[in-house]
Amino acid sequence: MTTPKPSVPHTFSHSEIRAVVTGLMLTILLGALDQTIVSVALPKMGADLGNVDLLSWVVSGYLIAVAVSTPIYGKLGDLYGRRVMLSWALGVFLVASVGCALATGMTWLVVARILQGLGGGGIISLSQAIIADVVSPRERGRYQGYISAAFAIASVSGPLLGGFLTSYLSWRWVFWINLPLAAAAIIISRHTLARLHTPRVKRPVDYAGAVLMTLTLAPMLIAITRVGQGSPWLDRLNIEMFALTILALVFFLWRETRAAEPVLPLSLFRISTVSLSCCVMFIAFIIIVSLSVLIPLRAQMILGLPADQAALQLVPFSLLIPSGAFIGGQVATRTGRVKPIQLCGTIGVPLALLGLAFVSPSSLSMALACLALTGVCIGMQLPTSTVGVQNAVARRHIGVATAIIAFCRSLGAAVGIAVFMAVLLATLHTTAPEWAAHMSGGEIIKDMVGHTVAITTEPGMQLLTAAQAAFRKVFLLLAAVACLAIILTLMLRNEVLGDAAP
Repeated sequence: MTTPKPSVPHTFSHSEIRAVVTGLMLTILLGALDQTIVSVALPKMGADLGNVDLLSWVVSGYLIAVAVSTPIYGKLGDLYGRRVMLSWALGVFLVASVGCALATGMTWLVVARILQGLGGGGIISLSQAIIADVVSPRERGRYQGYISAAFAIASVSGPLLGGFLTSYLSWRWVFWINLPLAAAAIIISRHTLARLHTPRVKRPVDYAGAVLMTLTLAPMLIAITRVGQGSPWLDRLNIEMFALTILALVFFLWRETRAAEPVLPLSLFRISTVSLSCCVMFIAFIIIVSLSVLIPLRAQMILGLPADQAALQLVPFSLLIPSGAFIGGQVATRTGRVKPIQLCGTIGVPLALLGLAFVSPSSLSMALACLALTGVCIGMQLPTSTVGVQNAVARRHIGVATAIIAFCRSLGAAVGIAVFMAVLLATLHTTAPEWAAHMSGGEIIKDMVGHTVAITTEPGMQLLTAAQAAFRKVFLLLAAVACLAIILTLMLRNEVLGDAAP
């Protein structure tokens, strides 16, 4: 194997950096939008295509494909250059979007969504890694904050845009709209990234490692997703999936210790900043996704709000995540350190979650204030964790290191919703009044959301009390998990971010 020669990186002017970041925000918006825009259109898709049993996999298939492909794209970007791989990911995403829009059956749609996720994983991980190619470590916090804003815009605007397109045009337009966005992203990225560094030394690709990584991650995520959809943790298929994950993991670790150019260098996890930051992001996204589901559900069950009004309670949370990211990025740029910002964020989250646990949902202003504080504090952790990881690894590993932390976000989202929905369902069942002891947690949710039992009656009041106790327990458990992030952050080194150009 040829020994890589150190390359002289390009220095980008402020105007060039702004152009690059603008293009990257568009690509991030494109990849993140498809995680939220589709959910509103699912009922129409099911009505048109049938086979409703597969409907949930329209979303889950995309998310699993994103999670599995993210680390692989990170490594390929390090090997072949992120500009080339980003164009490839955008092309796959565009072609898959056409396939989704033309679907004539649910199986076709699910397969096309999985292919779309294989493009989406590259779009998200490569865009974040490119920031490290054009901006010095000290300046990255500011620009990673802008990238986090694109995520927040997607999370807020996705359901609204999806509902509008589905109501006034067709559910197929939630995919057709990707065509002009993807085409614009390809053109802009090709132009603005023309001077981006491209590795000139060809290194071997660890194809076996990539296959084994896929065999490790995909079954695990499928099993976790099935749990989140109501399957028991230890049903036969889940046991088989977890067994395959363990077996593939053993072979994957064996392979990565012997590969000349491993797809996932295990040495990166010996860097404390990388391993600790990944764990912090894992916890942060457990909380983000869990609250995104639990808060509207609590409003529907306890306050009797319709779905659209219940979802509005998430607006302060969604909008203040990018605000926290912006604040964290700016402070990191000025101080040159990320640990104090992360520590402030991790301390604030459990306090806000304790507030959510004990504040009555009917006290709307207090509940929204707790959600706003949670959003700001989690937002402060997002860019600083990414920047800290990028600052801690060698330049040749920036892509795969950024992809690893992005994968930990996806894994936290999958695990969080599965575990905490399972806790909620089990607690609803155990705290239910005697007359409802035969009902599962899912049946109790269905009855309360559907107003089968009037809240003003004695049975309804008993269910209401049980639901309040169940949500309090879930939020307390979330607060306990959030406290682990404080311990992990205290263990981080208080490193100074570099000022040198990448």
